[in-house]
Amino acid sequence: MAGPSDQERTERATPKKREDARRRGEVAKSREVVSTTVYLFVLVVLYLSGSYLLERILVMFRGYLSQSTEVTVSLANLNLLSLQAVSHFLLILAPVMAVGVVAAVAGNVMQFGFLMTGETLVPDVGKLNPLKGLGRLVSKHTVMEAAKSVAKIVIVASLAYSVIRYEFLHRLPTLGAMDVAGIFLYVTQVSFTILMRVLWFLIILSFIDYLFQRWQYEEKLKMTKQEVKDEVKQREGDPMVKARVRSIQREMARRRMLAEVPGADVVVTNPTHLAVALKYDPDKGPAPRVVAKGARFIAEKIRHLAKEHGVPLVEDKPLAQALYQGVRLGGFVPENLYRAVAEILAYVYSLKRRR
Repeated sequence: MAGPSDQERTERATPKKREDARRRGEVAKSREVVSTTVYLFVLVVLYLSGSYLLERILVMFRGYLSQSTEVTVSLANLNLLSLQAVSHFLLILAPVMAVGVVAAVAGNVMQFGFLMTGETLVPDVGKLNPLKGLGRLVSKHTVMEAAKSVAKIVIVASLAYSVIRYEFLHRLPTLGAMDVAGIFLYVTQVSFTILMRVLWFLIILSFIDYLFQRWQYEEKLKMTKQEVKDEVKQREGDPMVKARVRSIQREMARRRMLAEVPGADVVVTNPTHLAVALKYDPDKGPAPRVVAKGARFIAEKIRHLAKEHGVPLVEDKPLAQALYQGVRLGGFVPENLYRAVAEILAYVYSLKRRR
């Protein structure tokens, strides 16, 4: 007999399974979207503040070069100057790195919203199994990621090569007539052209990869029909138990209703298919109430109880149908039936007076 794991996963994931997966940190995520977002933000910052950053770096180097003749050459001094240069360089580039961090967070939030979970930090002993680790290394996902990385490197290198080749054939011979500033500006323009072409390629790649990751995520979350049934049963309870509870509730309600029949004033019948018990109490309402009603077997029970306790039975097919279909249990008789009900009650009260 086939178990749930042997069935095909053809059903879309339920909201509960999606919520559980998100709580575990399992979401549709493309690394290419994150890297492209960081690349784009950093490129924009460099474009807008590149001149300022270059000027700060040049000022830093001028300061260190001007001090070179005043500092004694020793290993300690070289270490000190290296540390100072690295720290100053990092301080200059700190805004760019901060923008990169913000862009990485934005790239993730853009894909699956704000999510913080500690599930991924919980140690998993199963991951320490070397056989499973080897299986992950040669899995289909790992092979596809490796192939994608290689293809990306090849395409980026091809884009850079095409730009450099064009510049080498058409504009490189003119560099001899330029000064240092002109050459630097030319190299900057060529670099920016390469970066822009790579950016457009990464945007297209990110869009395709996100769609693929989304599809792969949906396929991973798919459930078997049995899993859906088990989840519904777990959430709403066993249908057989619920049906049994409803049956007990109906039986209890029926008993409470039948307990009202001995105190009714009259029972209107159809004559055998329907039975409606009426009771008039001026202290509880302006009109008679339907205290019990039923069809077929329940109607027979109502008639039997009425006979046992001396409640009059009055046959009136149109009135019985109108009361059964138009008045809920415990409800008051509507105005359009006042006359017909009043005539029956008057007849019943006259019988009681005679007795």
